[in-house]
Amino acid sequence: QVQLVESGGGLARAGDSLSLSCAASGRSLDLYAMAWFRQAPGKDREFVAARVWDIGSTYYAGSVKGRFTISGDKAKNTVYLQMNSLNPEDTAVYYCAARLRRGGIYYGAMKDDYGYWGQGTQVTVSS
Repeated sequence: QVQLVESGGGLARAGDSLSLSCAASGRSLDLYAMAWFRQAPGKDREFVAARVWDIGSTYYAGSVKGRFTISGDKAKNTVYLQMNSLNPEDTAVYYCAARLRRGGIYYGAMKDDYGYWGQGTQVTVSS
């Protein structure tokens, strides 16, 4: 069983920066990848960024590329999301997700790629 806990959400102004953190814990933890998704009211949960630990690959949604940076520490099973140049469109509940090592095709940006999810942390950006 994997437990994910996000932190760092809150209120920010347009143009400001905010950093989120997600720590994974569990017995025999061996994560293949971790990711961030977000969901705004009335909208589907959408992919934000992902990191594949094996080779340090990163993937970003077009809406955040160049503004957000995903990073982390595999040994600590922790991933971060540095969000710069925030705008009101970034307002959403941000969820951390993790994938254990297993078979199957990994796409990265699909919800079904990840078997574990955090409770989410609210990010609100005012103009």
